[in-house]
Amino acid sequence: MGERGPGAGKLRLARELAATTKAKEPWKKKGLTRAQRVIAFCESLPITKGKLAGKKLKLLPGQREFIEEVYGPKRIRIAIKSEPRGNGKTGLLAPLALAHLLGPEAEVRGEVYSAAIDRKQAGILFAEMEAIILTNPHFAARVSTSEFHKTIKVNSGDGEGSVYEALSSDARRGHGLSPSLWVYDELAQAKDRELLDNLITAMGKRNNSLGIIISTQAPTDNHPLSQLIDDAPNEPSTYVQLKSAPVDADAFSIDTLRSVNPAWGIFLDIEDVMAEARRAKRLAAFEPAFRNLRLNQRVDANQELRIVNSAVWRLGATPVDLDRLRGRRCYGGLDLSSKHDLTAFVLVFPDDEAEPSYDIVPYFWTPSGAMEGRRHQEQDLFREWIKGEHLEEMQGPTVRFKVVAERIVALSRLFDIQSIAYDRWRIDDLKADLADIGAELPLEPFGQGFQSMGPALEFFAECALTGRLNHGGHPVLTANVASAIVVSDPAGNMKFDKDKSNKTGTTRIDGAQALAMALGIARRQVGEEVPVDLDDFIKNAVMA
Repeated sequence: MGERGPGAGKLRLARELAATTKAKEPWKKKGLTRAQRVIAFCESLPITKGKLAGKKLKLLPGQREFIEEVYGPKRIRIAIKSEPRGNGKTGLLAPLALAHLLGPEAEVRGEVYSAAIDRKQAGILFAEMEAIILTNPHFAARVSTSEFHKTIKVNSGDGEGSVYEALSSDARRGHGLSPSLWVYDELAQAKDRELLDNLITAMGKRNNSLGIIISTQAPTDNHPLSQLIDDAPNEPSTYVQLKSAPVDADAFSIDTLRSVNPAWGIFLDIEDVMAEARRAKRLAAFEPAFRNLRLNQRVDANQELRIVNSAVWRLGATPVDLDRLRGRRCYGGLDLSSKHDLTAFVLVFPDDEAEPSYDIVPYFWTPSGAMEGRRHQEQDLFREWIKGEHLEEMQGPTVRFKVVAERIVALSRLFDIQSIAYDRWRIDDLKADLADIGAELPLEPFGQGFQSMGPALEFFAECALTGRLNHGGHPVLTANVASAIVVSDPAGNMKFDKDKSNKTGTTRIDGAQALAMALGIARRQVGEEVPVDLDDFIKNAVMA
């Protein structure tokens, strides 16, 4: 295996240094038990990043206990360490993987694997292992690495012929393996159990194969991680170390948080976590992710949640002065939806402050021919909004996008529209209508998945909470926001769920979707940073 990546040159320099220095291997001291050798190896390694970078690793009491149980006299096949985020997961997994690759647990032609939900996540442990190796000339002299393939091979010494490889569930790799050790990083985020099952099945090819899972809890009881934890009392070869707050504990108290976070005040920042607690207490939709990621409770983040509560939304009910906004810079969000439904266009106008407030001006269209097909409650609302000139009714069975295009073009002459974020649904029809009238608009696609909508929704909630959204109490937009249900992925990232929202809300959510896109594109172009909590916690926003 040829060396590739930025570390290749450092490996060559380390080998030269190794030839002139003597290796220090405290884990080979006589009289040590197996667990003591592993602990000595781990604590001989450096911390490579963060506020403690450069210092030797000092295992936390819970980490020492975990190693003593897993590497003690009792035969353990699968070990699970489940605790809240930010408590040194990678800082433990990397040393343990190296212990099996080239340290006290190494065997000739061993196979060490790390598993994660995707290639990016899988590469995190590889990068940490490589960084540790580069600090030790005698390790570096014995291995070759490939950053592209995320592999490490031991060429000499303990573990000669052993290989390490980072696996990801999205690559569906797992057959033909014979692991001496596998570790699974954040199994709770895995959407299926295929890679896990492949790794467990492959353990039968070796006498002393070990699997280690370090993860926050999964949200539901039927997830593979939950099943392994719940079945552990029935399986003597499975060891579980679980740190989780009781369901009846005060989720937001400093005492509860301290009790389940072993790194509290060591390298887990107390102020960051308490800021998250305060936010989750104020905004109900932050609470499930907070309980799961900071208290390690099983909480289904996919429950029906809304982007902000009504009290927070009412903070922005001050009337909007359209005359004052003429000629002002603004950003748009466009949700064309179905031609038989509600079409929304929302403009947001940032002021000149360092952390801008945003005036919001929404426009809505609906076809008269679709009115009878709506629920009775929604029909009453639509007729009231049309009468109050908050919703434009188009005669006929469908929304005519040419009318929408002409109206937006007219608005672009009144306001300095910098960019319009759009959902790709039916956008080609609008572009054709723009071409027919000989007009152009600064259109920019905006993804509707977790990756794009997550930061936009977080910014949405952050601005609403801090009183930086001024929507004038527009009734259609208010109803849309109140009906908008958000769902989250296993990592806590959120997006709107139109199907759930349209089934359970009093009306459609197109205006909320358009507003989120407008704020998302404004944030990007204004260059405002969204506060990011430790471990990129709470990626999205909420409204209940």
